[in-house]
Amino acid sequence: MQNAVDTNDFVELVRQAGLRPTRQRLSLARQLFMNGDRHVTAERLHSESLDQGISVSLATVYNTLHQFTNAGLLRELVVDAGRSYFDTNVSAHHHLYFEETGELRDVPGDNVAIENLPMLPHGMKVSRIDVIIRVKNGSAESS
Repeated sequence: MQNAVDTNDFVELVRQAGLRPTRQRLSLARQLFMNGDRHVTAERLHSESLDQGISVSLATVYNTLHQFTNAGLLRELVVDAGRSYFDTNVSAHHHLYFEETGELRDVPGDNVAIENLPMLPHGMKVSRIDVIIRVKNGSAESS
């Protein structure tokens, strides 16, 4: 888990990402990075913002999450069509996805071996491999 970012560093974090440190971006950055690594949906972040008295539209939350992702501050994980999570841990790692609860947990990158990748088209290289291991409660199934 990464260390929580000092409150005074949010302006610099946003600036170093090449973004203007608006009030809304700073508020969202604080929510995302204040307490270390987390996985969050736009809807959850929006709800948390409203609960904390931060006036921000869902569209602004989506736009900011995508800006932070493009700047390398977040990783987007698409777990289903129309369902994305944003991960504050941008290091090389994979995930367990608990289908019943929608929870994501980090799996260290060296715990998963990737072998026999297909031949890539000329001039192309692998930029990242995302493995999402989907799990569900097996005790309810009959053998």
